Amino acid sequence: MSRDQRRVVRELVDAHGRTYAEEAGIRLKDTPQPLYRLLVLAHLLSARISGSIAVAAARALGEAGLRDPRRMADADWQERVDALGRGGYRRYDERTATQLGEAAELLTERWGGDLRRLREEADGDVSEVRRLLQEFPGVGPTGADIFLREAQLVWPEAAPYLDRKALQGAERLGLPGDPERLVALARSTEPAVLAAALVRAAVDKEVGRDTLERAG
Repeated sequence: MSRDQRRVVRELVDAHGRTYAEEAGIRLKDTPQPLYRLLVLAHLLSARISGSIAVAAARALGEAGLRDPRRMADADWQERVDALGRGGYRRYDERTATQLGEAAELLTERWGGDLRRLREEADGDVSEVRRLLQEFPGVGPTGADIFLREAQLVWPEAAPYLDRKALQGAERLGLPGDPERLVALARSTEPAVLAAALVRAAVDKEVGRDTLERAG
């Protein structure tokens, strides 16, 4: 574990250490509404669309009052489409609007609108949480990974959760591919913050290039 690698991680986190939930205006807590908004954000981020557009769409849904599964399910389909459109999420807006309504209904009917009940059903098994998350329409393996990557901030049993995309960022920066070693390099940085920074390095070559230049 070299000083150079620690410096790379420090520079990366200093410049890009912000969770996607924070960027979307979600104050993540282990309570129903923030967890639901994170699920919606993970759904949006998992599409082949830029992260900034997905974040903007999540913000637009929140601003439209669609912050909990009951309101999402009760909203008119066109209302969901319009909110996604205001966030620039136009390529997948109609299909996504349908999936968001269906997912909200499933969450309400099966887990009482509370993702903590899904967590309880998994009984501490993170792989089971990941599987259950994929029962929501529109949430596949990538969406489940995004959710857990961010949720580890309030669901510590998931930490350190550095998924394939985060590890791609580590590879781009010449860092270890082992989550435990990466967390050790980041020292006191929350794993969720580290993961978000690494993902930004994976999806944006400029982030990686700038980080390595500043690390010298």
